[in-house]
Amino acid sequence: MTSYVKTTILLAGLTALFMGIGYLIGGKGGMMIAFVMALGMNLFSYWNSGDMVLSMYGAREVDAYTAPEYYGIVQQLAERAGLPMPRVYIMENDQPNAFATGRNPENAAVAATTGLLRLLSPEEIAGVMAHELAHVKNRDTLIMTITATIAGAISMLANFGMFFGASQSNSQNGQGGNPLGLIGGILIAILAPFAAMIVQMAISRTREYEADRIGAEICGRPLWLADALTRIHNYAHQIPNYAAESNPATAHLFIANPLHGRSLDSLFSTHPNMEERVRRLRGMAGPSFMPRSPWG
Repeated sequence: MTSYVKTTILLAGLTALFMGIGYLIGGKGGMMIAFVMALGMNLFSYWNSGDMVLSMYGAREVDAYTAPEYYGIVQQLAERAGLPMPRVYIMENDQPNAFATGRNPENAAVAATTGLLRLLSPEEIAGVMAHELAHVKNRDTLIMTITATIAGAISMLANFGMFFGASQSNSQNGQGGNPLGLIGGILIAILAPFAAMIVQMAISRTREYEADRIGAEICGRPLWLADALTRIHNYAHQIPNYAAESNPATAHLFIANPLHGRSLDSLFSTHPNMEERVRRLRGMAGPSFMPRSPWG
């Protein structure tokens, strides 16, 4: 089963979970309201998500004059990938990290932190930005934003479920409300966000492996990306990203997990295991891999 099919199935599961919660809260009427809400949120995310995320992290746009080396790397990689030139941003953040956003390749943006531009070599930066352009090429940026929007809405809806469950338990006949009553409302509030988080993680991890592979092909040097991921991972545990800590729902957008959580990191991380990502990239750099990099 390809990663695209898996992603489609997981997205469908997330939407079905959202509608199912609506049904448990308000029956068929609640399910239809949930469906309309999902459509509205997806439309809003489609048109506005990119600018919202960039604004959230205080990103500033740069060009060939204000950041010539960084901009030039992105420009060369975009040409190699056959993509329109994305908007290029810098985030004032000491933690080395990066993400891509935008509803399609024609409206894409890539953003890197000042920490990444300062601490990584030009070759490693090229590997990172190639990974982000792979997300753009695969249209992952739209998928991941919609996933985050629905997952966040599920948590909100689950809280309503507990409220309406309590209200319904006090009514006489229980008609038209949450069929499961107070206990059901409490279960919804606890289990629904957890289920949404599992689906969100599954989608994120599926897309990261594919972006690593295509990113390595775009830059022509898998080891550049492998070395960059190793360094970013090590720095992320030492340098906090306070903006990401305040907006954990956006953590999956970054090339490496920007959050500081340690104890449950491997189980609940939105990113796949870093050692496995590096292992796969180093495997690509074996004797059978034919590089096509203009950097020599």
